[in-house]
Amino acid sequence: MTSGDTLSQASGSGPVADVKAVVLVAHGGRSVSTAPTSAVQPAVLRMVPLTWAIKKALRGSDALVLRPRFEVQGWNGEQASPAADLERIMDVIAGTFGAVPVVLVGHSMGARAALRAAGHPAVTAVAGLAPWLPLGEPVSQLAGRRVLLAHGTADRITSPPETWAFAGRAREVTEVAVIEVRDGEHTMLRRAALWHEIAADFCRLALHLPTDPTEVSAAVAWRPDNPAHAVL
Repeated sequence: MTSGDTLSQASGSGPVADVKAVVLVAHGGRSVSTAPTSAVQPAVLRMVPLTWAIKKALRGSDALVLRPRFEVQGWNGEQASPAADLERIMDVIAGTFGAVPVVLVGHSMGARAALRAAGHPAVTAVAGLAPWLPLGEPVSQLAGRRVLLAHGTADRITSPPETWAFAGRAREVTEVAVIEVRDGEHTMLRRAALWHEIAADFCRLALHLPTDPTEVSAAVAWRPDNPAHAVL
């Protein structure tokens, strides 16, 4: 399901009036590649159980959860290919469902794409899981959005220190919850249930739905008295 397929899925998802919000789950990729994505790429497949967890958490809420597949595998420098894909998808969502809030949840390169595309007027909240956030990545587009950044201490693919640096700059423009996942590695397979709970609770809170009073929901819920990092 490419981004174009996702647009068709959104348009044919049922009565427009029934959709009150949309969650987009964005997969990872490569720094440079113009090869088309595949449904069986590990980065794409990893989002399947994460999406299921979010759908389960939002059951009965009239929120539509979509798992687009980017057109190409790479970020590709200034092209920022996956961010452009997300912006196109959100344009069509707005045209189809009206001014419904959009929550972005991304992993790795998909997290970078989600955070970069968060300036779209439909976006109200964005979560980056094990994000790829090179130094100098912009933050001004996050103003007014709810933001979550979660990174594992054992990640050797993307840099937790770069994520924490990004969080510090993003806090100058918006509210940012930060979670450090003990022993979490890049694929989020180790301690997968925790990663899924983080994403699901974030989506519920972003859409103003109640959550159970757990350590995870407390970490996801930004408050001025929260520590710089919640460690789970």
